[in-house]
Amino acid sequence: MTTRRWQLAHGRYLDLGPKAVVVGILNVTPDSFSDGGLFIAPEKALEQARRMVKEGAAVIDVGGESTRPGFAPISAEEEQARVLPVIAALAASGEALISVDTYREETARLGVAAGAHIVNDVWGLQREPGIARVAAETGAGLVIMHTGRERQKLPDVIEDQFLFLRKSLEIARAGKVADSQIVLDAGFGFAKETAEENLDLMARFSELQALGYPLMAGTSRKRFIGNATGREPAERAAGTAATSVILRLKGADLFRVHDVAINVDALAVTDAMLQRETELPPGH
Repeated sequence: MTTRRWQLAHGRYLDLGPKAVVVGILNVTPDSFSDGGLFIAPEKALEQARRMVKEGAAVIDVGGESTRPGFAPISAEEEQARVLPVIAALAASGEALISVDTYREETARLGVAAGAHIVNDVWGLQREPGIARVAAETGAGLVIMHTGRERQKLPDVIEDQFLFLRKSLEIARAGKVADSQIVLDAGFGFAKETAEENLDLMARFSELQALGYPLMAGTSRKRFIGNATGREPAERAAGTAATSVILRLKGADLFRVHDVAINVDALAVTDAMLQRETELPPGH
């Protein structure tokens, strides 16, 4: 499997390809859909981050505003008050790479200054295009996510991915972001309103490799997993791990999850099988 080096801020990088990379979700919010309020206190957030690192997360993704359906927007100042102390404390400990989950240019800039290595934008640069400039100036890794919110989507799930992400990539290039900084995220659950739409996206995920960038999968505890399993959000770890395995086989490089340990193990077995597959003689 080809190795691609993902360029990050502060002179860091991640090699993507041969081994799946797990990104631990750290929501310092009172209202996220499955863990709202659990880690709003900085000491609780740091405790959870360290737990996820111990379980195998290579990156901790820190978010201060819920993005669940029907979320209540907050001010940039409130978002920054939530995330910046946690990012600074994590950076001081040096225990993991850090991602700041924001669509605001100012929060992205302050987050990287506080020690974040990656900016994760759920609006794919199309809410505040200045995030591209932040990435270019700081060398931060940039996750560009697809969303169907606040626009008319194309009926074909992959055609809509290409439509949206190609526009986002144009913004990134105009902002002088290097290709080596970019990872794409298909945005499971973000205005993919039905279980069928999310399952279709998962079934056809490998088609996104045509865009030419590493891919992140963010299915963790999503509603379509609950539809398949009948389980509530906090009980969807095994279902999430199943989607991680499927998406790894279809070309995903990074996996953004709440439940780190079970996904690390599931992906380790998947990677072992993929490696063994390359070692088998032809015809076997």
